[in-house]
Amino acid sequence: MIEQHGDGEIGVLFVCMGNICRSPTAEGVFRKLHQKLAPGLRINTDSAGTHAYHVGEPPDARSILAAQLHGIDISEHRGRVISLRDFAEFDYILAMDRANLRRLQVMQPHGSRAQVHLLLVFANDADSDEVPDPYYGGSAGFERILELVERGGIGLLNHLCQKRGLAFNFAESSIIKS
Repeated sequence: MIEQHGDGEIGVLFVCMGNICRSPTAEGVFRKLHQKLAPGLRINTDSAGTHAYHVGEPPDARSILAAQLHGIDISEHRGRVISLRDFAEFDYILAMDRANLRRLQVMQPHGSRAQVHLLLVFANDADSDEVPDPYYGGSAGFERILELVERGGIGLLNHLCQKRGLAFNFAESSIIKS
């Protein structure tokens, strides 16, 4: 188990376009990884969209189902749009793709504390740096994003532990059941 060394809470915000598919899935997967791998590390996790298409709506039913099949409940999530305040409240704002990353970089206030990246920069073994939008596809796309955000989440937890000087063995870290 990882022990917190008094460095305070780390804020992590996952961002996609509408906040009903990729980012709530990433948030749910990361919360479960955090519980399993680093429960002593204090992390505040949330998700948002760059567009206000689905504010107040639950995640896409296909996202909820795909997550449930792996023991992750994202059904209580409600879509929201990112705000300027998020750049002050979160340490990491992680986009699912380059288009949303560019939008975040444009809106990021000068001097903001947030580090804005693609989530998959933290994934050592991903074959892409983007989490593709599964919205217009079938169930296989929703399974694929689960795998990708898990890889990114494991890498991110490893990064956060290293920053805090904490060692952890991520050898048996997968929560996505094949």
